[in-house]
Amino acid sequence: MNSAPTETQQGIPAATVIVFRNGRAGDAPEILMTVRAREMVFAGGMAVFPGGRVDPADYELAQQIAGQIEPDEAAHRIAAIRETLEETGLAIALKGAVNARTALAARQRLLETGALAPVIEEFGWEPDLARLVPFARWFPMNERIPRVYDTRFYLADLGTGAVDIAADLSENTHLFWTTAQGALDAAAKGEIKLIFPTRRNLERLALFASFDEARAQAEAIPVRTIVPRIDTSGGQPMLRIMADAGYPVTAETLDSVMRG
Repeated sequence: MNSAPTETQQGIPAATVIVFRNGRAGDAPEILMTVRAREMVFAGGMAVFPGGRVDPADYELAQQIAGQIEPDEAAHRIAAIRETLEETGLAIALKGAVNARTALAARQRLLETGALAPVIEEFGWEPDLARLVPFARWFPMNERIPRVYDTRFYLADLGTGAVDIAADLSENTHLFWTTAQGALDAAAKGEIKLIFPTRRNLERLALFASFDEARAQAEAIPVRTIVPRIDTSGGQPMLRIMADAGYPVTAETLDSVMRG
């Protein structure tokens, strides 16, 4: 079961999706990343996964369709679907006649309405929430940061990846497919910038040779809220996370950490 912050530590609820597609034969799978506009308050100029905050309309839709999924969890998955469609043009975790043409039209309709419910009703779609696999939950509490997000991470699989994508050019300026290791290599060369949670998740994703491997680990390790802590017990201050959440790297020197 997911652990949650106390009422006095509430952050802004958010959801993000790590979208997989098959790599070339024998290659690692690719994931979709987006570069946030520099003007954005949170993670401006950083390379991140698609996602954003959970809106009131997401909770309203969740109450109608949650089924066996708890409504709060359902609202986060709905937000993940909505934000991915808005930011990238991908219609993920939806049942119905979904193709490049309908996804393009649905994205435009979403930009007009700001909510997913009227879009799926118009296109005859139904959310398939089970296709989003819970992967992690990060809540980097910091009293010095005014906008702290309590973010749930999900995995989604596109298979062949024969899809059209396009940045929204408001919150995001660029979309790109890359392997997890490719993103880490690009960051090492200074080609992209990564905040602490994104870097740790990429290191974890780089362990997997397929979406199935990533899903298997996600299902084997219960999702708990990861709250990075400053560790001053050694000679150099470190930003550290728990050691048993599936991450191969659990600490980074504080002076090297990029923050949103």
